[in-house]
Amino acid sequence: MPARTAFRLYLITDRRLAEANGGLLSVIERALHGAVAAAPPGAVAIQLREKDLEARALVELGAALRRVCASCRAPLIVNDRIDVAIALGADGVHLPAQSFSPADARALLGPSRLIGVSAHRPEEVAAASAAGADFAVFGPVFDPLSKAVDTTPTGAAGLAAACAAAPLPVYALGGITAARIRVLRAAPEFTGGPAIAGAAVIGAVIGAGDPAAAVRDLLAALT
Repeated sequence: MPARTAFRLYLITDRRLAEANGGLLSVIERALHGAVAAAPPGAVAIQLREKDLEARALVELGAALRRVCASCRAPLIVNDRIDVAIALGADGVHLPAQSFSPADARALLGPSRLIGVSAHRPEEVAAASAAGADFAVFGPVFDPLSKAVDTTPTGAAGLAAACAAAPLPVYALGGITAARIRVLRAAPEFTGGPAIAGAAVIGAVIGAGDPAAAVRDLLAALT
């Protein structure tokens, strides 16, 4: 896995889910402190994904989140909004399926920032790799913990096919827990083939009573 995508856990924000857990900034700070105690710096990356916020509110939230991430040396990646990523000095941008192409995003962001993509089929992983993306988030692998989706879960077989589709780090998304990570890593579909680069989660950490412990469990399962 390239050093520029050295994170193992990709934590996606959901401020509404975090409201009952002390608020988003508190949850992220606790989660990152858990990572500091369990793994080298940079093992967890944060994706700012609050699609309903307008630009100014998103920048204000992102600036506060950037300070939390900087204190723990965690990369901050902004969902979809390249303008907000640039304004924040974020480490990269995450492109949903119908967003900019990775090549167009690269032209705007330059060579140093990370570009991630969402993918639901192995061929989308291959296309993202060819277009210059740095990593892909693939799913749903299982039924999500935090929201309902119409897409049928791919299971280990679909995830393994995505990992084999291109030389691109692939992060498993959808219903991910520490126990399920262990199941995936032991699945026969991954015998002798490429392994997952890590996991992307929302509810497993944002909705956890102890975000720090949740992060430690997930990182242990990924190690």
